[in-house]
Amino acid sequence: MKIAVIGAGAIGCLAAGYLKEKGEDVTLVGRPAAVKAIKEKSLAISGVRGNFLVRIGISETLNYIPDLAILATKTQDIDSALKDNSPLLQNSLLLTTQNGVQADTCVSRYLPKENIISSIVMFGATALEPGRVVHNFEGSWILGGFFNPNPTEAMLSLSLVLDKAFPTIISRDIKGMKYLKVFVNANNCLPAITGKSMQEVFSDLAISRISVAIWKEAFEIFDKLGIDLVSLPDFPVENITKLTSMQTDQAAAVFSQLMKNLSREPLYGSILQSIMRGKLSEIDYINGEFVRLALENNMQAPLNKILVDMVHEVEKNGRFFSKDDLIKRVKELI
Repeated sequence: MKIAVIGAGAIGCLAAGYLKEKGEDVTLVGRPAAVKAIKEKSLAISGVRGNFLVRIGISETLNYIPDLAILATKTQDIDSALKDNSPLLQNSLLLTTQNGVQADTCVSRYLPKENIISSIVMFGATALEPGRVVHNFEGSWILGGFFNPNPTEAMLSLSLVLDKAFPTIISRDIKGMKYLKVFVNANNCLPAITGKSMQEVFSDLAISRISVAIWKEAFEIFDKLGIDLVSLPDFPVENITKLTSMQTDQAAAVFSQLMKNLSREPLYGSILQSIMRGKLSEIDYINGEFVRLALENNMQAPLNKILVDMVHEVEKNGRFFSKDDLIKRVKELI
């Protein structure tokens, strides 16, 4: 199987590197800085599986017809990626990997729906400079049909390939799982606002209280709209329902302990990683998804709206907020 990984950030590089190491025919498509770094020095991977270099082909645009394209850009970059590369992808399988629930719909504007396989990435990685990625923690790779829930032969075949890199699972309700993953990612906005690692941010119980409030506000919206959340491997829905039903201080202490132990290496989250690279983040597709659902249904999500706006302020000004400034902005809502 000829595999093209479009997007040479943390997830794209990690997936491409591990698949290449397992003997798959893989190339990367990335931005000029990544192309230059990987051509000159190879792809450097470190973290939970050790440190090693992977020699892998990379270019700025796709120059062949792949059997499979793994789309590893952020949701906001899908349009630019597919405008450049979609003519060569019309008969290829395309695997989405983005956070949020909008990616598959975006891709369907360019490619046939029957060629799109949706996925959820449960492993964690960090890339703060081109061509170097840290694998922070292990996790599964979940596949499913966003437009058709029934597993297909192509999906089954793909799962055998991806399983060489990460344990791969096929879901019959990937949309419900994706909504739960939005909850999992929703607290990434707090490291992005303060400019600190997740371990450092969530060691603070006051900030962990905000995390619990984010979930409580969003869970109320989902409950009123009747949107079902589906458990993820190693993250059951009960993690949300139990914490949101606890007294806030107790829930914050539990959440803090969980987040402090995620990774030995500093973990920054996808939103902060984008900001640190001078790029727009995916905040509109994570906390912004809660805001969108609320507005479309004559409801409100004031806490998540404030946090989305604060991330956009950081993106625009390049200045992070102090803990005190963050708490001051949201104190009436937690």
